[in-house]
Amino acid sequence: MLSSMKNGVGLGGAYDATLERVKAQDGEKTKLAMATLMWVCHSERPLQVDELCHALAVEIGSADFDPDNVPLMATLLGCCQGLITVDKEASTVRLIHYTLREYLSAYPDLSATAHSTIAETCLTYLNAQQVRELPPYPPPDDQRMPFLNYSSQHWGIHAKKEFSDCTMSIALELLSGYEGHVSAISLLRQSRGGYDFGGSSLFSGLHCASFFGIVELVTIFMGGEVGWTNQRNRTGATPLLWAARNGHEEVVGLLLDQENVNPDSPNTNGRTPLQHAARNGHENVVKLLLKQENVNINSYDIKGITSLVYPATGGHDAVVKLLLEREDIIPDWQDNRGGTALWGAVAFGTEEIVKLLLEREDVDPNLSDNDGGTPLSGLPDLDGKPL
Repeated sequence: MLSSMKNGVGLGGAYDATLERVKAQDGEKTKLAMATLMWVCHSERPLQVDELCHALAVEIGSADFDPDNVPLMATLLGCCQGLITVDKEASTVRLIHYTLREYLSAYPDLSATAHSTIAETCLTYLNAQQVRELPPYPPPDDQRMPFLNYSSQHWGIHAKKEFSDCTMSIALELLSGYEGHVSAISLLRQSRGGYDFGGSSLFSGLHCASFFGIVELVTIFMGGEVGWTNQRNRTGATPLLWAARNGHEEVVGLLLDQENVNPDSPNTNGRTPLQHAARNGHENVVKLLLKQENVNINSYDIKGITSLVYPATGGHDAVVKLLLEREDIIPDWQDNRGGTALWGAVAFGTEEIVKLLLEREDVDPNLSDNDGGTPLSGLPDLDGKPL
């Protein structure tokens, strides 16, 4: 059927027939096949063979991980009746055709509670005794617990999409002692591009819940110790900064409602929640932060870069417009190299933002940087790296 199709139209009948064959197998094979298809269809990224096999071995709620439950890849291929395949170059498991994802996404038996099931599986894995015994540093060998990185870095994404009472219970078990857990380091390493922290993360349960934007968990942790809401992790980031960075508007609002929260607290690089939200184009979060009286719109990081430069280089027009509407904005603020927002917009080719800036009387297109160049005389030397 696949070889006879050019655009995938009309494959529904073939998929129906194949799933009927899958469900006609004995109970264990059918259960394993349907679980495999759910994972391959709904995972946040393609899973490595060992990751998928370990995920399928997890018994939700169990205190231990039983390696004897890990199925062979050959068994999964057989159970799924040709609906999945292994990409030999990447060693990842994928569906046989892109149209199958569309088909399975609408299949009730695979989609009804897929994300809560995946979240609960990830959390159970992280709560397993074998994982809890792993030291947070140095990073453990992926071959020993291959599902560790995916479960650490993605459980919250699945939980945010579909949050159940069971998810709540298992998540609280993990996050109650999260600072010393190996998954906290894994999540921070991923979010900071592999940066080596070399020890304790100081990344609390509230940090993690704010990072993923899970309102239910944030609400619970805000009711704990008063100092938690302003606690800084190893990177100097507060829960508010993580929520702002990742665009979680509702969580940002909850945290800003706390009297003891400092909305302008910077991390170790000098970047504030406003700078992070602006950098990533989170317009609604920027609006919330700009309403706070003690947020300095012209604060700058260790490179001298302000909240205006980041969205100017990233092409976030709406955020730039918001910032430029403020009377206290200094659009020609020069960073440590003498660059400005106009410099960044020209360098990264964000044409609409260049126009916005050039329309202002308080922007000087001839303002020179530390080397005597101007925005319109040539591109700044960025050493091939983004700001």
